[in-house]
Amino acid sequence: MTNDTAVLLCGHGSRDRDAIREFEDAAAALRARLDGLDFATGYLEFARPTIGEALAGLASRGARRIHAIPGMLFAASHVKNDLPWEVNSFAATNPDVEVRLGRDLAIDARLLAAAAGRIAAAVPEEQRADAVLVVVGRGTNDPDANSNIAKIARMLWEGMGFGWAETAFSGVAHPRVDAALDRAARLGFSRIVVFPYFLFTGVLVKRIYSATDMAAARFPGIAFTKAGYLRDEDEVIGAFLDRIAEFDDAEPRMNCQFCKYRTRIVGYEGAVGTPQQGHHHHVRGAGVDGGDHGHDHRHDHGHGHHHHHPHD
Repeated sequence: MTNDTAVLLCGHGSRDRDAIREFEDAAAALRARLDGLDFATGYLEFARPTIGEALAGLASRGARRIHAIPGMLFAASHVKNDLPWEVNSFAATNPDVEVRLGRDLAIDARLLAAAAGRIAAAVPEEQRADAVLVVVGRGTNDPDANSNIAKIARMLWEGMGFGWAETAFSGVAHPRVDAALDRAARLGFSRIVVFPYFLFTGVLVKRIYSATDMAAARFPGIAFTKAGYLRDEDEVIGAFLDRIAEFDDAEPRMNCQFCKYRTRIVGYEGAVGTPQQGHHHHVRGAGVDGGDHGHDHRHDHGHGHHHHHPHD
């Protein structure tokens, strides 16, 4: 990479200060391994700098090629729609700067290893055969992204020797955490291990842990264990570095095989080809710095999309 190349790590943003701090901790670990390349973080909502502000800052410091990396696990609406919209909007007014958008972390051996490490630290091997692993994802209105949680759960279940595994979601998709824990409690195992498949903490992770505590009170005969989420584990940083390295080899492309915006998916036929548009205007940059807009921002509404690569 040349000295006019920079890297932008794109975050979702959160009202939770702990979430922003953990994202920046991971960003600092990534920055330290980039051999002096200019680097910035930017957020879709609830934190600053915004994606647009971060891109502008890199360009003002001399970047003419910016590799934007989604700091997100799966390609749902934020990766398929919102980030391309932000990048395209910047590119339209800055034609002298090439901005290329990388792909999501996706299902990756490094992330599986990081997940296994967090779970292993919470429950020893000899306790797993009589335990149910409950893997909790964020939950979206994109069935492709939601299905990844089921695959992650299956791979961890078989790979780590658990007696059973269930999937759950913090919102939007089903089953929700409470329902999944109640179901797991009826299966007859002595332990339930709850693993939030999240990169960083925030309101949702804290709710997952709270729901686990409440389930433990409902089922005092079962041991409940809360495994840690991924955070800035070394394999997570390595996965980000892999996404950056993909720019040297070829044009990074998301797997669009089951993307509801390109392919007719059962139950989502009307989503194919709908226009791409951003939806974070009212919360861009607001949140932890006191600029809160005063209402809850949930991701269970529909979005129009026609995702494509920023330089198309």
